[in-house]
Amino acid sequence: MRLALWAATALAAGLTTNATATYAAGELNLICSADVVICEQMQQNFQKESGIQVNMVRLSSGETYAKIRAEARNPKTDIWWAGTGDPHLQAASDGLTLEYKSPKLDELTDWAKKQAETSGYRTVGVYAGALGWGYNTDLLKQKGLREPKCWADLLDASYKGEIQIANPNSSGTAYTALATLVQMMGEDQAFDYLKKLNANISQYTKSGSAPVKAAARGETAIGVVFLHDAVAQTVEGFPVKSVSPCEGTGYEIGSMSIIKGARNLDSAKAWYDWALTAAVQSKMKDAKSFQLPSNKSAEIPKEAPRFEDIKMIDYDFATYGAADKRKALLERWDREISAIAN
Repeated sequence: MRLALWAATALAAGLTTNATATYAAGELNLICSADVVICEQMQQNFQKESGIQVNMVRLSSGETYAKIRAEARNPKTDIWWAGTGDPHLQAASDGLTLEYKSPKLDELTDWAKKQAETSGYRTVGVYAGALGWGYNTDLLKQKGLREPKCWADLLDASYKGEIQIANPNSSGTAYTALATLVQMMGEDQAFDYLKKLNANISQYTKSGSAPVKAAARGETAIGVVFLHDAVAQTVEGFPVKSVSPCEGTGYEIGSMSIIKGARNLDSAKAWYDWALTAAVQSKMKDAKSFQLPSNKSAEIPKEAPRFEDIKMIDYDFATYGAADKRKALLERWDREISAIAN
């Protein structure tokens, strides 16, 4: 126990050297809600630097919230890294996550620290990314379709069967889209919009990034996703162009939370502090992960969509991350959209 605590303290101090052998052996049960490539990179790098064995499962943020809620009386997860902030905030409000003030907090951007403060320090921001979509330029040209620049454009009948978006019950990306539209239009008008949009949707995917990956492969023309996920496909060489909606858009604060009742608490705190360092966040681009990092000193990838170049709404994380609001919106989506889904 003493050695495990020493390992956590060493990592918190930023001693991320290659002296793996000096760390105590330990274990960590991690759920990662980012793309599998960055999940695996984080897992491998932490194991190498800490000597702690990481048992990692990749789940979407909606799935993770459901899992930790179901396991609340007997938690099997120690820490939840990444995924949209709203379900992290809901987990915090439900008392499913642990209050923890990392010694790295002062190194973070204001939006990351605000996420921590809003949750009572039960979660923290690790990256941010704006919502938009990516479209396959070759497909649009072949089909004679014009570029969709605005939310309103996605309702055009010419896009029938050409758009994919995730299901907000499983995907934090899609819940962010739902909450964004509600904040921009008002709830009734947003659901009216979504009913009209449904006519053009070919599939509601499980994963938030799946729609633009399908667009990259030519399986659909347009994928509504976070812009960094669209950029990742472009960097991979696919004919994908990113669009930030002309009317404005919301954004995510990808977050991190320690699960209340974590069996490997020292290892969880070690990961938490390590993942907030500039050195670790600067390496995210190596996994084609192009979000904005939360550590102020971390290197911002040149490909990362910058907030200053996008028309952003003042996204209300406290309201739309609250359990009651989230539950009500998802239930209404099930009643009015899922019920008519193609």
